[in-house]
Amino acid sequence: MKLAIAVTAVAALLVLIAVSVWASSLQGIVPAIRDLLARPAAGNHPWFIATLADAYFGFLWFWLWVAYREVRWTSRLGWLVLILGLGNMAMAAYALLTLLRLPRGAGVEQFLLRPRRTVD
Repeated sequence: MKLAIAVTAVAALLVLIAVSVWASSLQGIVPAIRDLLARPAAGNHPWFIATLADAYFGFLWFWLWVAYREVRWTSRLGWLVLILGLGNMAMAAYALLTLLRLPRGAGVEQFLLRPRRTVD
């Protein structure tokens, strides 16, 4: 289980970084935003808007899982900022960090569910 999730997360992270580097080499994000603001009709294509809405709702759904797993609000808010800013790159990183914290032989339940806290 851990290996399959880790391979998927690493693959997603590497592909997303590669695509981001490639896109940035063609046009930086700041000039892209400036172009979009200068020519708003170019960014108002219905499928552009639908895809953007779909992506960000997906980010928020994933963040709900993160907020469920994380105990501290500072961590929850930090991950929200990272997920909304970096999207699937942050999501893959969160999955990898979660996997690293799991004990050897952990099942999918331990990956998905909130870790149990021991009371001292």
